[in-house]
Amino acid sequence: MRIFVLVKPNSKREGVEKIDEIHFVVRANAPAKEGKANKRVEELLAEHFDISKSSVFLIQGHTSKEKVFEIF
Repeated sequence: MRIFVLVKPNSKREGVEKIDEIHFVVRANAPAKEGKANKRVEELLAEHFDISKSSVFLIQGHTSKEKVFEIF
């Protein structure tokens, strides 16, 4: 499944907000430096979907706030 995510780094509260079936807003407390926010977003999505972290892949938007993830 391919999902589209708007990332909000450096948030005080972490969480995953579902907009519709394939669009999400993810708030992460990690900074947007050196891939830390991307890694934390992968962890939060894995928790949200109740799957392992290895099943979440960032496929587009490595340096953007708008990202595309593949969930297996």
